[in-house]
Amino acid sequence: MPSAQKPQKPIRSSREAFVESTVRLLRRKGYAASGLNEIVARSGAPKGSLYFHFPGGKQELALVAMEQAGGQLREAIAAVLDSSEDLPGALAALVDSLAAGMEASGYRDGCPIATITLETAGESETLRATAAEVFGSWLEVLEQRLLAAGLSPADAARRALFVLAAIEGALILARAQRDLGPLTAVREELAGAAQPQLWA
Repeated sequence: MPSAQKPQKPIRSSREAFVESTVRLLRRKGYAASGLNEIVARSGAPKGSLYFHFPGGKQELALVAMEQAGGQLREAIAAVLDSSEDLPGALAALVDSLAAGMEASGYRDGCPIATITLETAGESETLRATAAEVFGSWLEVLEQRLLAAGLSPADAARRALFVLAAIEGALILARAQRDLGPLTAVREELAGAAQPQLWA
C-alpha cells in the first residue's frame, strides 16, 4: 500500500516572491532602506528574473507591493468590521487586531503605506498617488460600515477620515514609543468610552 504523501505547498512564482518580500521589507524598513539585493535575497528567487518581471526596477516593484498590501489590508479591515453588528465594538476589534500585529512584531512592523508616504510623497508623484488610492480604498470600507450603522453620507465620510487618521497616527506613535498606549487610547475613544455621543 503506498504511503500517504504530504500535501505540497503551492509553488510561488518569482514575481510573487519578489512582491511578498518587498511588502515585508517596506513594512519593517521603509522604501529607502529596502535595497534590491536584500529583496532578492529574502525572496529566494533568481536575481536575473527581477528586471524581467519589473523592468521599472525598485519603484515598479514598490508600486505592485503597495497595491497588494493595500488590497489585503482592505479585505482584512472589511472582515473585522463585519465581525460585529455593534459599530463601536467593530472599531475596537479593528484596533485590537492592528495592535496585536504590532506587538507580535516587537514594534518593528508598521503600516507599509504610511511608511512609504512619509518617505516619498514629496519625491515621487507615482508613489504618492498609489498611496492615496490605497488609503482611499480603506476609507471606502470604513464609510460603508458607518453608513450601514445609520450615519448620513456626509457624517460617514467625515468620521471614516477621523477613524483612519486616528489609527494611523496611533500606529506611528506606538511604534516610536514601543508601547501600545496610543492604540489603547484610540480604541477607547472609538469604542465610545470617553465620548458615548460620538456615534449617535
